[in-house]
Amino acid sequence: MEKILFRKLLIDCLIFFLITLFSASIIIWVFQAVNFLDIMIEDGRDYLVYINYSLLNFPKVVSKVLPFVFFFSFFYVISRYELNNELIIFWNFGVNKLQLINFLFIFSIFLTLIQIILTGFIVPNAQDKARSFLRTSSVNFLESFIKQKKFNDTIKNVTIYSDGKDKEGNLLNLYLKKVENINNFQITYAKKGNFINKRNTQILVLYEGETINVVNDKITNFRFSKSDFNLKNLETNTTTYKKTQEVSSTKLINCYLRLNNSSIFKVKIENVIIENCVSANLNNVIKELYKRFVVPFYLPSLMLIILFLILKSKENINYFTYRVFIFLFGLLIIISSEMSLRFIKNNFIENIKIFIVPIMIIIFIYTVIYLNLNSIKEKK
Repeated sequence: MEKILFRKLLIDCLIFFLITLFSASIIIWVFQAVNFLDIMIEDGRDYLVYINYSLLNFPKVVSKVLPFVFFFSFFYVISRYELNNELIIFWNFGVNKLQLINFLFIFSIFLTLIQIILTGFIVPNAQDKARSFLRTSSVNFLESFIKQKKFNDTIKNVTIYSDGKDKEGNLLNLYLKKVENINNFQITYAKKGNFINKRNTQILVLYEGETINVVNDKITNFRFSKSDFNLKNLETNTTTYKKTQEVSSTKLINCYLRLNNSSIFKVKIENVIIENCVSANLNNVIKELYKRFVVPFYLPSLMLIILFLILKSKENINYFTYRVFIFLFGLLIIISSEMSLRFIKNNFIENIKIFIVPIMIIIFIYTVIYLNLNSIKEKK
């Protein structure tokens, strides 16, 4: 009978948790996806790039909202069980409160492992793939980012200005500046221009203008009635290099060992190419590893905080205040887990103190619950 009761409670919690997690993640992801439209509109990227980039950011959204949704869902379901007198069924069938606490606590550890897999492996891989779409894609919709009467510098080393468009869609009074380096650049003026496709390459055709070339302080110029400005293989100013949060966990660990001159696996890590693995970035590397592998351990402490709900009956005169206090305490733990990143330093000993905080919180809360249950038994 105990197994049936435990299974029923867990299923109710999981259904509400998964529905809430999916709903909250979708809402946040939709708002983010709207912001990602800049990739296509401002940067002239393909629709396929935008779709893939947006979808690959979904796992990150899930990992971010999971702790709060987990706390809210289990808090709500267990509160509802108490308010609807459903927890009394557990006690009437001889279920010990400590048994229920241990069952849900073990489940929270299992969920912690899932969160570690999500933050430590799935999210970095998805983020890297999302960035790879920007690195490997080209600028396809050049007309989309050229705004009238504004200097547009989305394309790397190229600035384009236009007064506006005529009824036929031609760009009017164009100014283009293409820079190779400080001493070499090209400036082009044209009365009008338009985009055409030649062999899958976009070309800006210019009419009635002049081009000025500056090469090592030597100036040359020529006038033209028609000229093609090739836009093939142009890069954008969008960040395409791999950020620390996009580097795999294995590489981050190897990077940490390398920067600390660790003799462990030294032969294996010397030849590994690791992005952003420099001393100046060591603090970010440690913070990223902490965020991926330590912060998820706050989930069991959140579960234990929720389980304080079963220590008091709804018949208690202060039960509502008690619930509010537990909810606020849980929020404080969630906020503290995020703020703890600020205290991460390059000093290993100092970091150890921060790393063991979630474990110490778990031990402390479990001890309080255990002593509380024993005191209730003694009173009976």
